[in-house]
Amino acid sequence: MRLPFTGLLALLLSIAACAPKEDTPTTLKVATAANVQFAMQALAEEFRQQTGIKVEATISSSGKLTAQILEGAPYDLLISANMKYPEALLRDSAAVGNIKVYALGALVAWTMNGVPLQPKPDYMAGENIRKIAVANPKNAPYGVQALNYLQHYGMLEAVEPKLVYGESIAQTNQYILSRAAEVGITAKSVVLSPELKDKGRWVELPAGSYQPITQGAVITAYGAKQHAEASRQFFDFLSAPEAQAIFRRFGYTIPAE
Repeated sequence: MRLPFTGLLALLLSIAACAPKEDTPTTLKVATAANVQFAMQALAEEFRQQTGIKVEATISSSGKLTAQILEGAPYDLLISANMKYPEALLRDSAAVGNIKVYALGALVAWTMNGVPLQPKPDYMAGENIRKIAVANPKNAPYGVQALNYLQHYGMLEAVEPKLVYGESIAQTNQYILSRAAEVGITAKSVVLSPELKDKGRWVELPAGSYQPITQGAVITAYGAKQHAEASRQFFDFLSAPEAQAIFRRFGYTIPAE
C-alpha cells in the first residue's frame, strides 16, 4: 500500500533526523590572542590543507576572549597568550581536557619614528619620546610583561606618564604604526609577520628582563560538545612539526627547545 505524499515526506524527515550527524564542521571558530594573529593565518592554511577544515580566528586580548567564552560565546578553542586564562576556563568548567603549551613568546621595542632603540629602556625617558604604547595589562599578558620589563630596569615610574594602553597587542600595534606613540612594546611575532616585517625598526628585549611568556591552548566545553573531533585535531596540530615550524618562523620558541 502506497503512503500519501505527506506521509512519505514525514517518514523521510524522520529518517534524516535519526541519521548520524557529521562531527567535523566546515569551520572551527578559534578565539586567538592578538600576538598570534599573523601566525594563525599560516597555521589555519596549513591545517586546512591537511584536513579540509577551515579555521576562523577571532582576534582580541586573551582576557576579553576568555570573558566572552565564560558568557557563552561559541568558540571551539582558546589560543591564549598565557596559562592564566585557559586555567580559568577549566576552573569554571568552560573548557575540557588539558592545556597545551604551544609556544613561548618574546617582547620587542618597535618604532616608526627613527628612535634610536636599545635593549634597555633608559632612552624612553628622553624628551623626544612623548608616548610609549603597551597592551593593557588587565586583559593582555604581553602588557603585563611589558610593565615587568620596565620595572626590571627601574624605569616604570619614570615613564609611566607616557604610557598609552591598547586593549590588545593589535591595538598597541596601531598606535605604533600610526606614530601616535614614538615607540611601543609588542610581540616579536608581529614584527616578523610578512605584513609588517619591513616597517620601522625594532629591537628584541632581553629575555631575563621579564617573565617567560608561556602561551597555552585549550578546547572549550562548546568545542568538545559541538565539534569534538575537529577541535581535537586542531589542538593536536598545534604541536605537530608543521605547526612548530610556523611558530619558529614568527619568532616563538617551542617549549621543548
